[in-house]
Amino acid sequence: MKRTRRISAGIAVAAAAALALSACGSDGGSGSGSEGGESQGAVAMSFAGLDIQIWNDMLPFMETIVTDAGYEFVTDDPKWNAQTQVQDWESWIVRGDIKAIMGYPVQSDAMVAVTQQANDAGIPVLGYGSSWDGVQAAVALDHEADGKLAGEQAAEWIEETYGDEQVDVAFLGWPDTDLGRLRGKGMLDALQAADLNLNITEHKTLSLDDGYAAVQNQLNAVPNTKVWLAIANDPALGAYQALTDSGVSPTDESMLLLNLDATDAELEIIMEPGSFWRYAYIAPARELAEANARMLVAAAEGEPVEDTTVPVTEVTSENAEQFLLANQ
Repeated sequence: MKRTRRISAGIAVAAAAALALSACGSDGGSGSGSEGGESQGAVAMSFAGLDIQIWNDMLPFMETIVTDAGYEFVTDDPKWNAQTQVQDWESWIVRGDIKAIMGYPVQSDAMVAVTQQANDAGIPVLGYGSSWDGVQAAVALDHEADGKLAGEQAAEWIEETYGDEQVDVAFLGWPDTDLGRLRGKGMLDALQAADLNLNITEHKTLSLDDGYAAVQNQLNAVPNTKVWLAIANDPALGAYQALTDSGVSPTDESMLLLNLDATDAELEIIMEPGSFWRYAYIAPARELAEANARMLVAAAEGEPVEDTTVPVTEVTSENAEQFLLANQ
């Protein structure tokens, strides 16, 4: 019961943050600039949706840097609808005070035309997590390399634990975005290269609920599944909840849960001694947020910007505590 309460608390925080930020609406009104009407204009950050906890964790760090530089910080919540995201950006372009836009697109190709509109209006466009035609620079993770790193660790654990035995593996992916597709490719390629005896079932998952449902479906079809790999933290958290709800011990030595990205809700589980949630590969929220905000401010001020790659760090029970939000 203790773990259930902990996970529920994390979900509540995510929901509250998303509601607070989505109140900005697609008209782009969010955040605050310098007091007393001294704002130098605004910069905008557009994530594909605000149901991803790590993105909510990043926004307050970004806002601090942006407002300290004298700009209003504007956000939206497209709710994973590409047309909504395009419309949000169009409204920002016509506002007249937006100095730079950064985004993680629902669909990269859907943003090309509106990116050109922004460029024509003298507004530099920056990418987060991916790039597309018209983007000046991007803060990126090397998604395929990160997935490969995670897949190699999973393969090493499987080989050490099971040797030549056949092992059932559930893969929780999301091929509809560049991030999900490339992370998935890296992870699955690493597993294939390891030449292990694996029976891999792929599930399409984005949210915590998707992860929970994927475990239920997997256990119904392949009840002896021991390895659970996810390209993001929310499906991984849903998978953990479903597994423990199904009776799996939180310290089951035969089980592996491994994923990319982590927020406090996941880190608190990983840091418990003996947890079967053994590894996460993360770029800390503050580090990502600072890279985003600094690039936004630089672009707004007409400074040259260039691509920046933020590396991931392996997190285990031994170092998870240092990555809690309060410790970053």
